[in-house]
Amino acid sequence: MAEEEGPTVELRQRKKLKTSENKESVKEEKISDTPVPERAPKRVYELTHNNKTVSLKTINAVQQMSLYPELIASVLYQATGSNEIIEPVYFYIGIVFGLQGIYVTALFVTSWLMSGTWLAGMLTVAWFIINRVDTTRIEYSIPLRENWALPYFACQIAALTGYLKSNLNTYGERFCYLLMSASTYTFMMMWEYSHYLLFLQAISLFLLDSFSLQQSDKVHEVYKIYIFSLFLGYLLQFENSALLVSPLLSLVVALMLAKCLQLNVKKGTFIAKIMKVINFYLVCTLTVTLNIIMKMFVPHKENGHMLKFLEVKFGLNMTKNFTMNWLLCQESLQAPSQDFFLRLTQSSLLPFYILVLIICFLSMMQVIFRRINGKSLKETITLEDGRIGGRPEIIYHVIHTILLGSLAMVIEGLKYLWTPYVCMLAAFGVCSPELWMTLFKWLRLRTVHPVLLALILSMAVPTIIGLSLWKEFFPRLMTELMELQEFYDPDTVELMTWIKRQAPVAAVFAGSPQLMGAIKLCTGWMVTSLPLYNDDDLLKRNENIYQIYSKRSAEDIYKILTSYKANYLIVEDAICNEVVCEEGDKLTYSKYGRFCHEVKINYSPYVNYFTRVYWNRSYFVYKINTVISFQS
Repeated sequence: MAEEEGPTVELRQRKKLKTSENKESVKEEKISDTPVPERAPKRVYELTHNNKTVSLKTINAVQQMSLYPELIASVLYQATGSNEIIEPVYFYIGIVFGLQGIYVTALFVTSWLMSGTWLAGMLTVAWFIINRVDTTRIEYSIPLRENWALPYFACQIAALTGYLKSNLNTYGERFCYLLMSASTYTFMMMWEYSHYLLFLQAISLFLLDSFSLQQSDKVHEVYKIYIFSLFLGYLLQFENSALLVSPLLSLVVALMLAKCLQLNVKKGTFIAKIMKVINFYLVCTLTVTLNIIMKMFVPHKENGHMLKFLEVKFGLNMTKNFTMNWLLCQESLQAPSQDFFLRLTQSSLLPFYILVLIICFLSMMQVIFRRINGKSLKETITLEDGRIGGRPEIIYHVIHTILLGSLAMVIEGLKYLWTPYVCMLAAFGVCSPELWMTLFKWLRLRTVHPVLLALILSMAVPTIIGLSLWKEFFPRLMTELMELQEFYDPDTVELMTWIKRQAPVAAVFAGSPQLMGAIKLCTGWMVTSLPLYNDDDLLKRNENIYQIYSKRSAEDIYKILTSYKANYLIVEDAICNEVVCEEGDKLTYSKYGRFCHEVKINYSPYVNYFTRVYWNRSYFVYKINTVISFQS
C-alpha cells in the first residue's frame, strides 16, 4: 500500500513545474522510477516479509493489508506497458473507477433479469448515482478494500439471480454458474470480511431451499462453490485460518450433512412438516458445533475482535476493553442518522422500496403457507397468477435485503452494502407487471382489466419517477460535475512535507493508527502501529500508543514509546480535544493531567523527555530524547 500511495504527494509537487527544463526532469524521473520486471519477485518477497513498516515487527503486508488488488494492478500495469504512458496512481484510480462501472452494470443486469425490462436497470442506475453518498465511498476513499470487492459481489449476485430463475435454458444456466464461481472466489480474495457477507447470503439460500423445494439442487451447487472458494482462498492467502473458522464454512458443511441425513418423505404430509422443523434445528445445531470444533483445533486470532464487538454492540456483553470501546465510538459503527433516511426519502427511493418489499414479502409468505398446507402450486408462474412471491430469485432477494437492512439499521457503515440493493429492488418492483398484478389480485380489481393496468403501470410509474428525478437532480448533478474539486488538507500536507525533508530516514514515528497509516503511505517512514484490526499485537500497540491522550505521567509515556523504538511522537489536536473525561468519574481520577495537554506547556518533567520540533494548527511533533536517567 505504501508503494501505491506514495506517488500522490509527488504529483502535487510536479504540478507546480512550469519550465521545459523542469518537464524534462520529470520525464527523466518517470523513466528512472520505472520498476524493472526482473525485480518483481524480490518486491513481492519484501511485501510478504516486511520489516520496514512497523518497528520491531515483521509482517506479511499482502495478507494483513489485503494487498491482492494492488498486486494484480501492478501486474497489469507492467504487462500492458502502461508505465510508459500513465502515472501509476492514475492507472490505479482508473482501475478502481472502472470497477465501479462494473458494479453499476451488475446492478442494472440484476434488476433487468428480475423485472424483464431495461427500464428497471436505468432506474437502478439513476437511484444509485443520485444516492451515491449512501451507495459508495468511492468519491473520498478510493483505496478501500470494499471498492475493489463489492463490484465482484454484485456480479456474483447478478449471476445467482439468473441461475435461480426457473425458465433458464441449459447454456444460460452454465454461464451463470461459471460467472458465479469466478466472482465468488475473486470477491473472497479481495476483502478480508467477504466471507461474513457470503455467510448472510448462505443463510438466505438456506431459507430459500426450505421454502422453495424446486430449487434445492441449484442451492446445493452454490454451497459447493462456497466450499471450493474457501479452500482455494485458504491455500492462496498464505493458509489464512480465518477462512477455516469462518461461520460460512461451518454452515455450508452443516447444510450438506443435513441433506445426507434427510429421508425421502412425501411432500405435504405431517411427517414432512416435522422433518422440516427437525432439519432446521439440525442445521443450526451442527453449524454452532462445527464452528466450535474448528476453533478448538485450528489456531486462529484473526477477526476475533469482530465477534466481541458485535456482542457489545447488541448488548450481549459488557466490556472495559479499550479496542472494543474505541470501535464503539467510531462514527461509521454508530446507528444511521436521520439524515440518511431523509436523503433516501427525498429521492423517492425509500418509499418505493418499502412498498415493493411489503408486497413481495406478503406474497412470499402467502406462497409459503400454501406449501406448508400441502397445496400444489404451478412450477411456471404466469403474469395472470399474480404471485410474485413464488419466484425463487424473488424469495432470495427479499430475505437477503432484510438481513442486510437489519445490520444497516444498527451499523451505519454497512449501509454501503445495503443501499445499492435497495436501488435495485425498488427499481425492479415498480417496473415489474407481476408486482402490480399481485397487488390487484389482493384488491380484487374488476373495473379495469388487471393485466392491462399492470402493464400500463409498470411503464408509467418508472417513467414518472425518472422524469421527476431528472427535473430535480439532473441540474444539481451537472453543477457538481462542472466543479473540479480536490481534497486538500494543508496541515496534513505540511506535516508530510516536514517529515520527508527534516526527519532522518531511519526515524520511527508514533501516534494514532490512522495518522500512522497516512504517514507510511505518503512518506514511507517507519511507524509504531497501523489501523489494522486483525492482529492482536497491533491492537495492543494501538491501545498503548493511545495513552498519550490519557492521564499518564511523562515517564510512563516515555517508557511506552521507547519500548517500540519510537523517535518522534505526533499529538493530534483534534483527538486531544475530542476525548473528554468527566472529573466526577472515579475511573478518570489521576494525579497527572492529560499528557496531550501537559506536553504542550513545555515545563519539567515533560521537556526532559520530549522536545518539540514542529507544530501547526493540527499537529505537534516531539522528538523523543535518547538520554534519560530514571531514578528508582
